[in-house]
Amino acid sequence: MGVRYLPGVGRCGNEEPSPAEFVSGHDLMGAPYLPGVGGYGNEEPSPAAFVSGHDLTGAPYLPGVGRCGNEGPGPAAFVSGHDLGRAGMVARMKRALAPARLLRALLFAPLLFALPACAQQTLRIAAAADLQPLLPPLLTQFESETGIHAQASYQSSATLATQIIQGAPFDLFMAADLSFPQRVIDAGRAEQTSPIPYARGTLVLWTRNDSGVTSLALDALPTAAIKSIAIANPEHAPYGRAAQATLQHLNLLNATQPRLAVAENIAQAAQYVDSGNAQVGFISLTSALTPRLQADGHFVRVPSDDYPPILQGAVVIRSSAGAAAAHRFLDFLHKPEVQQKLAAAGLEPIH
Repeated sequence: MGVRYLPGVGRCGNEEPSPAEFVSGHDLMGAPYLPGVGGYGNEEPSPAAFVSGHDLTGAPYLPGVGRCGNEGPGPAAFVSGHDLGRAGMVARMKRALAPARLLRALLFAPLLFALPACAQQTLRIAAAADLQPLLPPLLTQFESETGIHAQASYQSSATLATQIIQGAPFDLFMAADLSFPQRVIDAGRAEQTSPIPYARGTLVLWTRNDSGVTSLALDALPTAAIKSIAIANPEHAPYGRAAQATLQHLNLLNATQPRLAVAENIAQAAQYVDSGNAQVGFISLTSALTPRLQADGHFVRVPSDDYPPILQGAVVIRSSAGAAAAHRFLDFLHKPEVQQKLAAAGLEPIH
């Protein structure tokens, strides 16, 4: 390049400009001193210089050469009084960029270590199927209050319990009774020694308005007017077990057994009867109170004396990443205002 090396001036070296340059705003060659731009001196070039390959004076950015980089001149420059031009630039660029790379690595390392903590802010809930109509708005409210995102998977309590025992990655199990959370406890997969009750479920008998059933009542189930009855699987779903107990209590099980349409869970039982695949159905009050089923049909409550109480319980999964968030959500569920919302959606509060 043939540019004269002037120690202390920074034309091609890595020293700060002399006091005279700070006052005049120019180096001794007449070039303006632009701190942070890379016209000369010992600062990194601006983003614009990196993008364009030039400093703001129009000179090309040559790291390690001293044109607008931050390294001093090579030995030949000290001997000859000139910098090296473009010779040896590649090797010197690697040496010049190494400290910057190390600095960037140190700056971004804390962010990398923080990523797992952010990922843990998603609460994973295994939720009984009867919760599907009412849980989503509560999850939204919980996130707005705590900043913790929660997502739920809805299936029968038996299916979820089996998945958790086999190692499924959930943080919280919200069942439709107490027996399935107890199975998780017995398998050593829960923090608690007994399930935490959070609500009480209600069983209803539902039919479509156009089903042809003129009088919806339990004592009409064995009559010829009722051709099919939806029920959740008693082995997998607590509401199915309650429906079976009701039929047994009323001595109607043998008469209705051939006409039972057995669904995997209570949500599917509601789909059976709402779609017309069953004429009537035993479903949860949480399903019957959804806008769609209220518009499509009507229901009668099954007397609570006809079946054992449907106490719904929860457990926090042992050693899960979101265990702390799961405890916060259980506390949230027991707030009086949230219990009132559960009641409005078909689940009785636990006092």
